[in-house]
Parts: sequence; structure tokens; C-alpha cells
Amino acid sequence: MNFSFITGRPLWQNILAGMGISILLVGVFLLTLNIITNHGEYLIVPDVKWKLLDDVQSNLEGKGFEVVIQDSIYVDSLQPNVIIKQFPDPEATVKVNRVIYLTINRTVPPTIPMPNLIGMTLRNALSELKSVGLKLGDTSYVSDIAKNAIKDQWVDGSAIKPGTPVRMGSYVSLYIGSGLGGAEMPVPDLFGMTYGEAKIFLQSNGIATGLIMLDEGLSDTTAGYVYWQNPPPYDVQNNVNVLRVGQLVDIKLSIVKPERPPIPEKSTDQQ
Repeated sequence: MNFSFITGRPLWQNILAGMGISILLVGVFLLTLNIITNHGEYLIVPDVKWKLLDDVQSNLEGKGFEVVIQDSIYVDSLQPNVIIKQFPDPEATVKVNRVIYLTINRTVPPTIPMPNLIGMTLRNALSELKSVGLKLGDTSYVSDIAKNAIKDQWVDGSAIKPGTPVRMGSYVSLYIGSGLGGAEMPVPDLFGMTYGEAKIFLQSNGIATGLIMLDEGLSDTTAGYVYWQNPPPYDVQNNVNVLRVGQLVDIKLSIVKPERPPIPEKSTDQQ
């Protein structure tokens, strides 16, 4: 190859030519880099917190953002797929094609091990439930010497053992010891009360509901009326029955409010 066009010129000319070529290459590179990186093009990050991911993702991508789900947590008071956190923060100025990282609310609640509430007081049980993301369901008092101590824990109508997997946000029903008092009291008359009225009345007097029996056609205790109880308020001689605080009262519920039968009049022999 003939290099006379280089060797035939003075050295200073070759140096200047090389410098010119270098400057030209650097200029081309910088121009290309500006085009690739959209130099000078910026966007304002919108505020998408508390909005549904499906409602904002296509809009963000259409504006030149790349959306990445960085994390997901569970908050039972929020809708699934609601955006909880975002980075960069709203109103930040970023380049086109900048990634926005989002933290969303999980669609399915996570599973956690059921804590052991047996033996705790109600106050401590409430704190434990809250700390693990569970909720307090119904509370019922049962006859037991350990007053105000948790005796059993139920989820979805069944007793649940500690360590059993349970969905976060589930309601936990608790059975609490009522304690056995020494004082006696008349058996309350529950006839005609709704189940809710009877339960509150018994608990306010330190008495717990025992066996609850539903008539045919009744599936919800809240819709039932008390028409039978054991022990009854009076014995067969019409004497007042008594019980101790902490004892149980069994009841039967009907779907129709019962009417109390008239008290038969005492007959007198005709002379």
C-alpha cells in the first residue's frame, strides 16, 4: 500500500490532521450520545400513589416512563393493586425513559402462622392479633375458673391450633373464661329476646350462653328469637331458679318471635 500521502508531508501537517480527525470523531460521538439519551428532554414525575396500577401504568409508559413493580405489601383496608409507594417522588424532574419503581397492595393476603392466644388476657390477645395482622371476631364467655383468660380460639367456625397457616386479615373468635362466682342470682328470663339481646343481657350479668339450637329454616343466629332456655327462670312449682356467675344457659331459637302462652288459672273445687 502506498503511504506517500502521509510520509510525503511534513510531520506537523500529519499531527494537525490527526487532531482534526479526533475532534470530528468526538463530535460525532457526542451528537449520537445526545440522540440516544434524549439529552435535554425531561419529564415531571406524576403523583400516582393511592391509584390503581391498571389505571396508571399505560399512561406512564405512554409518557416515556418505564414502570417496575419493586415490592408488594398487604394492607386489608386498601383495594388490591393500589399503589402505596413510588420512586422517584411526585413532581421530581427526570429524563425520558426513567424507571419509576412502585410498591403495590397485594391481590391475595399473605399466609401467617396462627399465634397462641390461649391463657392470655383479652387485652394482650388484642395486641397480639393486631401485631400480626389479624382481627378480633366474636367473643363468648365460657364457664371457667380462670376469669378473663382466653380458653379457645376459632377461625371460620372451627377451632384453630397455634402455628396453623391463616390468611392475614382473618377474624379470630375468642372464648373467654368467665370465672365462677360464689354469689347466686335468679335465672334471667330470656323468652322473646333476639339472640343478640339475650347474649348481651347474659354477659352483662356474668353468664355465658351454652348450647345454641336453631329451629329448622333458621341458619343465622342474629335472626332468631329465644323461645326455650335451660335452666328455665322457674321450676315446676313456679319457684325462682338460681345459678352462679359463670354458669351457662342453653337456648333454642325460632325464626318467628314467640308469644308467651297464658298462665293457667288455678282451678277451685265446686262444693
